[in-house]
Amino acid sequence: MAKRQSVLFLIDTQGANCVGCYRPDLALGTPHIDRLAGQGVRFNAAYTCAPVCGPSRSALLTGLYPHSNGVLGNDMAPHLDIPTLGQRLRDRGFATGYVGKWHLDGSDYFGDGRCPPGWDPAYWMDGRNYLDSLPSDEARRLSRQVLSANDVAAHGITAEFTHAWRIAERAREFIRAHRDRDFLLIVSIDEPHHPFIAPKPYAGAFEDFLFPVPNADDDLSNKPRSQREWARHTASHRSGLVRAGDRTALRHPRHFGCNSFCDSQVGRVLEVIDAETPGALVIHTSDHGDMFGSHGLFGKGPCMYEEITRIPFIVRWPGAAPVGAVSNGLVSHIDLVPTVLEYFGVPAPDILQGRSLLAQLRDPDHRTNLEVFLEFNRFEIDHDGFGAFAPMRAVFEIGRAHV
Repeated sequence: MAKRQSVLFLIDTQGANCVGCYRPDLALGTPHIDRLAGQGVRFNAAYTCAPVCGPSRSALLTGLYPHSNGVLGNDMAPHLDIPTLGQRLRDRGFATGYVGKWHLDGSDYFGDGRCPPGWDPAYWMDGRNYLDSLPSDEARRLSRQVLSANDVAAHGITAEFTHAWRIAERAREFIRAHRDRDFLLIVSIDEPHHPFIAPKPYAGAFEDFLFPVPNADDDLSNKPRSQREWARHTASHRSGLVRAGDRTALRHPRHFGCNSFCDSQVGRVLEVIDAETPGALVIHTSDHGDMFGSHGLFGKGPCMYEEITRIPFIVRWPGAAPVGAVSNGLVSHIDLVPTVLEYFGVPAPDILQGRSLLAQLRDPDHRTNLEVFLEFNRFEIDHDGFGAFAPMRAVFEIGRAHV
């Protein structure tokens, strides 16, 4: 019987519009992710369940929407009686590894450094572990600064210094150690989330890059108050907007340099997958995108615009999914848990709120969903920054959205 092995890449703050295969008109510097799409299926209508880090991850890993699993905002944990995907597979005897950002332990952005149930602690490395692994307080301080290309050179920042590189390195170790076993590995790369730290040549490679920003002049006069408060809260970011001919564009070399650097780390892991477990089911996605100034907004928050809700979703499944295919059918992160469970031959419990995508992987023209659902509740439990409690619900259909 063929081994059942799967690797899921989960990138932070990488909208579909930041990946080259979705935006071939832009030089985004993502050749490894683009190659993965060329070897599998690219989903053009994939959406997060919630455009905020913690709630998005909670749905992706439990198969329940945030309003069901309890993660209404960042710095909250799912209800203790709700198993994660790791627990469901580990209880069935599968090896399970999780490396990188977790953001579901109810502490702060970095995490508490403790491996939760369902995952192999030998490979665990959340943000707290990363900070603790740095040699000094000065190094930890440096790791949280937004550095220019000159700063990167002056401080001798190398790839090995970054969380992304260390995540990829530990992922490579897991794959080599489990090449002869059934396993699930999640590679959760914190970057290109702020502070966008990346070594040369990525730092500085996008100094002249301009990212087109639609609807930048929206004054939000007919939009909810929460969006107007959000725009005021992030008004200083507008300094990155420039006029390029008859359009508005964003100059943000740190984000796009780090986005490209993350692609290189995905490439390092793919290199080992191709060498050791070439038949593995490989999935690439992100928790949400960034508004980048569209509608006068930056970051993510209480709205359902495509910039932050539409995410990359790319799947390579050798021998089962067609090569270089595109699927325009709606998919959601809520579908990921039942998809992976079916792949491993584990029955999906009735409590799950999504559907398996395996049929759509085999036939990209198959329609698993007629609509997908999204929600927003609050940004963060301890300091919202803007918007406070702003409950929203949305239904996306092909070509239409209802909020």
